This record gives sequence, C-alpha cells and structure tokens, in this order.
Amino acid sequence: MPLHLMEHPEDVSVVRLPSGEEPAFDWSTGPLASLTRTADETSVVCASASVPAGARTEGPFRAVEVAGPLDFSAVGVFADILAPLVDAQISVLGISTFDTDWVLVPSERTADASAAWRKAGFVVTPSSLSGGLR
Repeated sequence: MPLHLMEHPEDVSVVRLPSGEEPAFDWSTGPLASLTRTADETSVVCASASVPAGARTEGPFRAVEVAGPLDFSAVGVFADILAPLVDAQISVLGISTFDTDWVLVPSERTADASAAWRKAGFVVTPSSLSGGLR
C-alpha cells in the first residue's frame, strides 16, 4: 500500500532563537508547532503568521504529514519520501513526532513536490485540518 501524504494549506516558518531562549510569541498554532533545543540554539516551527517582525527565520514552508500513526519499527519511510524530491531538486526539512513524520516543503515548490510524489506512486491529498493543532 502506498504512503498517504496530507498537504496542509497553512504556511509555516522556522525561527532561530539563541540557545535556551523561550519564544516570546505565540508559536503553538498552525498545522505543526515544534520547539527544539540544542546546546547551540532554540528552533521553533510555527505558523508563519505568528513570526514576529525582525526574527531570524526561514520559510515559508508547507507542512506535509504522513498519514499515521507509523510504527517505530518502520524502516526507510523518510528515505522513500525524500527520494522523489531529491530527483526534483527540492530542498526540505524533515520532522518526526511520536505518531508520524512531517516534511516541510518550500511553499513555492509544493506543486512540484506533489507531482514528484504522485509520479513515484504516493497518494497526496489535502489535509482535513483547517486551523490550529488537533
């Protein structure tokens, strides 16, 4: 059975903050919100509309969700999803949650990514999400 990918219509961005800094803006909205800390930085994925002016940011991206939940023992899911995008020269950011995987595709390349995935045999549909987090 082919993987089912669900495209979310909202733009998201990645914001870089200094190490240990807490976001001083509402980052918990959108199809995907993620806070990741390392020793060197704090990164926030959030709705592009929530990003404060002057923030160091990349995007906008469109979040594409793998229909899940995925089994933790599944091997090669990201490799399968990314291979058609490599061939199409589309740069992405991948994120995993407990239940599934997400691919952030540059908003201007969403149609190209969908076409590449469909050509590779994936099922690509709009998400049923129409607002904040589930």
